[in-house]
Amino acid sequence: MTLTTLFRGALAAMAALSLAACGINSVPAAEETAKAKWADVEAQFQRRANLIPNLVEVAQGAAENERGILTEVTEARARATSVNVTADDLNDPAKMEQFAAAQGQLGQGIGRLLASFEAYPQIQSNQNFLALQSQLEGTENRIAVAIRDYNEAVRQYNTTIRTFPDTIGANIIHGAEPLVPYSAVTEGAEVAPEIDMTSN
Repeated sequence: MTLTTLFRGALAAMAALSLAACGINSVPAAEETAKAKWADVEAQFQRRANLIPNLVEVAQGAAENERGILTEVTEARARATSVNVTADDLNDPAKMEQFAAAQGQLGQGIGRLLASFEAYPQIQSNQNFLALQSQLEGTENRIAVAIRDYNEAVRQYNTTIRTFPDTIGANIIHGAEPLVPYSAVTEGAEVAPEIDMTSN
């Protein structure tokens, strides 16, 4: 083996190692992980949207003053399911904010609906309602976990495309753009809903 052959082999090995270390594979892998986590978020929001018609159906026997809350939740569900964010939209802050706002309004409506039912023992004793309420509460927990996992995947992706040496492959080869984390944008979400049971 000649010195030239050995030098070429070493040069080829160093080139392959440097390409592997500059984001050729890690950037797309991190992006696909974030997109998969977003799909989990969408699945949990869809699960919640699917439970709402059943909850509303069970609650139809509620007092007349609850009709407004039922209408509000139904309309919020329609708005929330009409706002779609695909994996291609994950770097668009405006679409992410619009999606979060629609989901936040739906979440607030559900909170008011469930809080209002506490005043009606006949609804609380209904086994169908209790089962749906439990499923909805579990879904809210799943949504929180899915959002947390998505935001962590976005953080890892955004860190990967901004740190050396991955930034070389991210910017030169992939043209990577940062993804937008999910954030709740509903005003007043930190305040518990108030239910006025005196109005008729």
